[in-house]
Amino acid sequence: MSAPIRVALVDDQALFRAGIRMLVGSQPDLEFAGEASDGREGVELVREARPDVVLMDIRMPVMDGIAATSRIVEEAEREGRTPARIIVLTTFDLDEAAARAIRGGASGFVLKDAEPEFLLAAIRTVHAGSAVIAAGATRELFEYFSDSQRSTQEPTEFTSLTGREREIFALAARGLSNSEIAGSEYLSEATVKTHISRILSKLGLRDRVQMVVYAFEHGLTTPAGGDAD
Repeated sequence: MSAPIRVALVDDQALFRAGIRMLVGSQPDLEFAGEASDGREGVELVREARPDVVLMDIRMPVMDGIAATSRIVEEAEREGRTPARIIVLTTFDLDEAAARAIRGGASGFVLKDAEPEFLLAAIRTVHAGSAVIAAGATRELFEYFSDSQRSTQEPTEFTSLTGREREIFALAARGLSNSEIAGSEYLSEATVKTHISRILSKLGLRDRVQMVVYAFEHGLTTPAGGDAD
């Protein structure tokens, strides 16, 4: 039996922390690794407890979730270890703060009023190495990064991708899952996963959310006809 996923929580609302602590503790494959009430405490908590996944509120006193996310990721990279996967908790589908947290290294964001089952699925998803974005927010993410920050020049490293990798990159950047890409391209999920890993490595990206941001910033894809969940 594999070790439980260790989950830490950083949020300034005591009642919310109590609810999440109970939710995580009720799952046999999850373990509550600790909690903090502001970003600075959150950085210390992650430094000491080394959780697998961190649920990070954005708006907090002392240090907000954006700064804390960046600090956690930077410290891990400086020490040569894999950073904890960070899920940003927000009250909006997408705002500038959530987008900045994603750029700082968060693996995605979830609405604070999301169903408990969705939050639990998000924890397991990011721990497995995939990204998670609040349902229906892919188009908003596209529009945010397409406004004033979008570049029309193809990055040098993008030219290193093969034709097949570019096809899979475009589908993944639109929010399609490995199974959806496999079905669309008539490939096995294992093959798709291998391609995704190579793409991330060639482009120097952490995960699929970073891939989405990269694609939108450089004008390398367009959103699917509908929102991707």
